[in-house]
Amino acid sequence: MKRLSLLIILCSFFSCSKTPQPINYGTDMCHFCQMTIVTKTHAAQMVTTKGKQYKFDAIECMIRFLEDKQDIMASGNLFIANYNQPGTMIDAKTATYAVCEEITSPMGANLSGFKNTETAKKIINGRPAQYYDWEGIFNKIN
Repeated sequence: MKRLSLLIILCSFFSCSKTPQPINYGTDMCHFCQMTIVTKTHAAQMVTTKGKQYKFDAIECMIRFLEDKQDIMASGNLFIANYNQPGTMIDAKTATYAVCEEITSPMGANLSGFKNTETAKKIINGRPAQYYDWEGIFNKIN
């Protein structure tokens, strides 16, 4: 019984969480461009299968970082800021992306992420925009 308890404690101590850690806006640096992450509406984050955290100041920085890292992209957890809920992260692979020149992003791609297409269109409110899923925006940026 003592061995089982010790094993459980060790496993929980050394386990690697695949959930995103909070981004310290104004302090954390973008893993791709090295800029300080300040915008809660456009940040992104990747967590590898081993729990390593990569934080980005813009969705396009994460996408560019992943350009030649298909294995990490397939196995890691990818998160983006939900534009209409600043500071809240959502699954990047199921999100909807909008490129709208009237909504600027930190690196100039005018790229924002939303939980779904309906919400994106409601927020964009008839302004000219292009909408993408994960594969589409990944290909557009890279």
